[in-house]
Amino acid sequence: MAPAGPLAEITVVDLSRVLAGPYCTMVLADLGARVIKVEKPDGGDDARQFGPFVQGRSAYFASLNRGKESIALDLKAERDRNILHRLLARADVLVENFRPGTLDRLGLGWDDLHRRHPRLIYAAVSGFGRTGPYATRPAYDLVVQAMGGMMSLTGHPGTAPTRVGTSIGDITAGLFAAVGINAALVHRAVSGQGMLVDVAMLDGQVAILENAIARFGATGQSPGPLGARHPSIAPFDAFACADGYIVIAAGNDALFRTLCIAMGRSDLPDNPLFRSNESRTTHQAALKAELESVLQTNAAAHWLDVLAAAGVPAGPINGIDQVLADPHVQARTMVIRAAPRPGTDTLADADGPVMAGNPVKLSAFPDPAVRPQAPDLDADRDRILAELGWPPDPGS
Repeated sequence: MAPAGPLAEITVVDLSRVLAGPYCTMVLADLGARVIKVEKPDGGDDARQFGPFVQGRSAYFASLNRGKESIALDLKAERDRNILHRLLARADVLVENFRPGTLDRLGLGWDDLHRRHPRLIYAAVSGFGRTGPYATRPAYDLVVQAMGGMMSLTGHPGTAPTRVGTSIGDITAGLFAAVGINAALVHRAVSGQGMLVDVAMLDGQVAILENAIARFGATGQSPGPLGARHPSIAPFDAFACADGYIVIAAGNDALFRTLCIAMGRSDLPDNPLFRSNESRTTHQAALKAELESVLQTNAAAHWLDVLAAAGVPAGPINGIDQVLADPHVQARTMVIRAAPRPGTDTLADADGPVMAGNPVKLSAFPDPAVRPQAPDLDADRDRILAELGWPPDPGS
């Protein structure tokens, strides 16, 4: 049987829950790793109780835990900790997203596990990381979006602070953790030693501020929200047409001239207000008014066709239903479903939750549109214990 991906020989023990950690291990599973999800016996991952629900199961949980295995262990019980240690002796990676210090109190922190399992890579994802004055604070996505500056940049001037519409604090941390784990695996292949990968959600928010940090460093002024437009490129914004909005991103002088010609306004590039990107950015409100005076004479679909023919970067502002129906998104296998559950012979079970696919396309491996189901709580217990040579549970 062909390997599922480049991480097919890697086993990940996943102690994480809800979003940041499970997103990281989902990425690793999509790349072929075996992910064994260790959950608390009483209810498992909290995300199992998060809606929406399809056929009695959390679609939210399913979207983050496809292709994983589940075993329920009480980490406060010595017997179950011994099972975990036997798992870790065979594993390559441990991922956890507890508050720093929580696992240390159980003898399962980095120092203890590194002594016992020196080749193990220990990835810890937390709100604020393992060092610094905020290390022990709890955090959620909303908190780090606010503290990391993201909410100060999102929305329109004069409006209330606005959270980004997806959990970018958690997801960014999960992605950085996956990058760190893969780097640690490469290092271990050379050194033979595991290492600690320490990823903070707040750090991730600071890391993606890009232009905002550059602007502050250059001007000494803290940037604020600008709506849809770019702070230093124009035209780079949402524009009103006769029946709705489109976005146009003309990122250089040549594209701006092409845009103006396509719109029948070849005079605009020679206007002193718009001759350079710097002047267009300074006078972006006047430029927007000029462009919208033309765009509002016809429908969005018309202008998208015109701009596509001219080679000007532009696009519709899609709702989620339109994204999932987009033929390009579908052609890229970015809309996937789960395989049918055991005992079914159709994909009827999979017709409920729709999931985002794996954006990392690798030429040496397939990119299936049907992925394994997320596991039921403790579904793989007997098989995992048998692999470990552990006696079966009484009465099983």
